[in-house]
Amino acid sequence: MDFRDAPEDAAFREEVKAFVAEEYRQEYGSDGEGRGAAQIAARDGPAAVERYKAWMKKLAAKGWIAPAWPKEYGGAGMTVMQQFVFNEEMAEARAPRPGGIGVGFAGPTIIVYGNEAQKKDHLPGILSGEDVWCQGFSEPGSGSDLASLQTSAVKDGDDYVINGQKIWTSGAQFAQRMILLARTDPAAPKHKGISYFLLDMKSPGVTVRPLVNMANTPGFSEVFFDNVRVPANDLLGEENRGWYVATTTLDFERSSIGASIAQQHSVEDLIAFANARRNGKGEMGNGISASVRTELAERSIEAETARLLSYRVISMQHRGMVPNHEASAIKLYAAELSQRVASTGVKVAGLYGQLDRDGKAPAEAATNRYALNKGRLMRTYLNAVSATIAGGTGEVNRNIIAGRGLGLPRD
Repeated sequence: MDFRDAPEDAAFREEVKAFVAEEYRQEYGSDGEGRGAAQIAARDGPAAVERYKAWMKKLAAKGWIAPAWPKEYGGAGMTVMQQFVFNEEMAEARAPRPGGIGVGFAGPTIIVYGNEAQKKDHLPGILSGEDVWCQGFSEPGSGSDLASLQTSAVKDGDDYVINGQKIWTSGAQFAQRMILLARTDPAAPKHKGISYFLLDMKSPGVTVRPLVNMANTPGFSEVFFDNVRVPANDLLGEENRGWYVATTTLDFERSSIGASIAQQHSVEDLIAFANARRNGKGEMGNGISASVRTELAERSIEAETARLLSYRVISMQHRGMVPNHEASAIKLYAAELSQRVASTGVKVAGLYGQLDRDGKAPAEAATNRYALNKGRLMRTYLNAVSATIAGGTGEVNRNIIAGRGLGLPRD
């Protein structure tokens, strides 16, 4: 592994640094993990989306809103290493990176399978940062076995009529469009009877019901379809070939560099807070125990380890290799690390780590100044519970590492 940038990548790194230093302001938000507008809205509300969009417009003007998209479709056409450098520097600056369903999934899939009218209708809104997309895949009975989905799409003249339900749909309450999988041939084998649609969320018969998680954040929604009519020209690709369309993306960041740097920032913030307490500069008492100091040192080492695992993955991609168990290793490690960092954070903060952004504990009120970092510690701790479930469970990733990485037998 060569830790040095090639000359052209080093020049690009300086360009990104200079742009962020000149154009980025804290009011745009502080999120180095590449969340999209829907996820930011779910966490911080509609006002945060407008700030996010203002920053995305600056990136769009620079031509950086879709780093992996080909230039002929308005993307940046960055190389693998340029994408990595871009993601790394944006994360270092704690600036929101382009992300979400629109840039990461809908746009790339439309580029590959869409006709010219679909590209003209949908790609500009994604590139401008104006259109928010959500993903209508999972259902109450079809999560890990997604191909068993039962939402139906029946052809009726020039339309398809959609009936059914989707769940765990991130940011659906803020989205204008949805990439939707529905069954168009119930008699076909389950992978071969599914079609892929570009749904207008304002269509009559669409009902969105936010789901509030344990951190009191409406991040997910359940979506109901009651005789929703979708024009046939919103079918993406061929009828009954939607499963294969859904597996398509142009590129995706598998190194998790943004997440690993975010963990480093979290540890650095905790160390700064601990030092303030130790030096008697804080308002919440003095003194940090030796055991907590040891934990902070361990978390710092682990965060650096996550960064090195990210470098391993990007080095493979740069050589034209496809990371497999290596990507599972960094995903698993980063997910479990996020839980350890959250736990250490609450331990460092003590009882104050239980306060939410409005300064209120479950059964009592407190002054806002006591809610550390606007309650982020408490919400991070609660949200971290799902880290080893979302995006591939820890058990699934361990099986991948065992079978494909270590060559262990299934039984």
